[in-house]
Amino acid sequence: MVVELSKHKPNILVIGDLMIDNYLIGNCSRISPEAPVQIIDINEEYQVLGGAGNVVNNLKSLGAEVSVMSIIGDCQVSNQLKELFESIAVNTSDLITEKKRFSSKKTRIISSQQQVVRYDVESSCDIAEGSEKELIKRFQEKVRKFDLIILSDYGKGVLTKTLTRKVIEISNNNNIKVIVDPKGADYSKYYSAFLLTPNKKEIMDALGIKINSDKALFEALQTQKNQFNLNISLITLSEDGIAILDDQVRKHPTVAKEVFDVTGAGDTVIASLGYALAVNSDIDSAVKFANLAAGVVVGKVGSATVSFDEISAYESSLHISGCEEHIKNIDQFLPILDNLRMQKKQIIFTNGCFDILHVGHVKYLEKAKSLGGILIVGLNTDNSISRLKGETRPVNTLDDRACVIAGLESVDYVIPFEEDTPLELIKIISPDILVKGADYKGKKVVGEELVSKLVLIDFIDGKSSTETIKKIQSL
Repeated sequence: MVVELSKHKPNILVIGDLMIDNYLIGNCSRISPEAPVQIIDINEEYQVLGGAGNVVNNLKSLGAEVSVMSIIGDCQVSNQLKELFESIAVNTSDLITEKKRFSSKKTRIISSQQQVVRYDVESSCDIAEGSEKELIKRFQEKVRKFDLIILSDYGKGVLTKTLTRKVIEISNNNNIKVIVDPKGADYSKYYSAFLLTPNKKEIMDALGIKINSDKALFEALQTQKNQFNLNISLITLSEDGIAILDDQVRKHPTVAKEVFDVTGAGDTVIASLGYALAVNSDIDSAVKFANLAAGVVVGKVGSATVSFDEISAYESSLHISGCEEHIKNIDQFLPILDNLRMQKKQIIFTNGCFDILHVGHVKYLEKAKSLGGILIVGLNTDNSISRLKGETRPVNTLDDRACVIAGLESVDYVIPFEEDTPLELIKIISPDILVKGADYKGKKVVGEELVSKLVLIDFIDGKSSTETIKKIQSL
């Protein structure tokens, strides 16, 4: 799924409340003598796009073509917003300045990966009627160029009821899906959108109901769908995943392994949902993709983005993906490798022909994986095996062998190589641990001088592809 989605480049428009997320990072080693509060010694400060801007940032990191429309203030923060957009190559010509308004800036103080306090400076009143009309005019002129529209509502006044309903009406008239990250208790302004992405608390507030059972969840989904005339009814359920209703209800479980910070997770969900729906994925595939993206982001600190390489690596680590997701050429693997290095993952490398998979192979790879890290298997191509073992080999083609090996729980990635030895592959990957069979004891192992550690693993006696072939031939 992830590989197929990454081949597309949808054109998506984001409309909503823009803001800057400002982070002050430091350490705490004392309490103030003036009041019972922590004193944070700040050693780092950085700014990122927040609100609808974080949705834009996530779409850009996924490789989409992204445009943004919004109303900003006549202030320094607005200038900084433009600079941040320009730094990721997003055009700012449809950011309309409104006099006497100033753009939102949220400042978070972080210590030991925990948010200590947040303070905001912002305008939250509705935009002026003139701004509203100008934005609608520009949208009407450009709507046909987009594959999907995302409305990111942070309740700061850009997505007024008039503006929101008009955008949805124009989009529907042009057969373009609108998906909405809603805010507030009045969801009537989102009437006839394709879908909304409220969390459980938000939908309970909007509908005035309690969700304390599967039956109540179904009723909430049904009420939301009917009351607001949605194509799909969806509710995010935090650690319980995402529930959806079209013709029937189903729940897709979350796939997060570690949660450091949920800031901006909703932005990632709607961005990844929008990306998938914009390229005509079905809703179940889109939700699964969004769950994977969210699983990556909540493992980071602050408003974060996610890339296809990160999602692919994360999906691989969960062992829930198809074998194709684990098979990479070296160019495809390098960005994944960079991400693994950033996460300080230990890289384990082994190689072989793995012509006819048998218990000896499986046990060998399990022992290699047990060394603790990401296991990469270099796999000889068909031509490489023929040169090494004769014209009658391999028995199984590269595609078949790669898929079988990639399907093992112990294997994270399979990378084919054409040469007789994996030396060039080892040079590029630079693994921490090189694994070979114990029959190499006392012998020179290709690439051992390039790694920190060489580990030799015993084979199971009598188990080999050659022995298996001999047994078959004797029947």
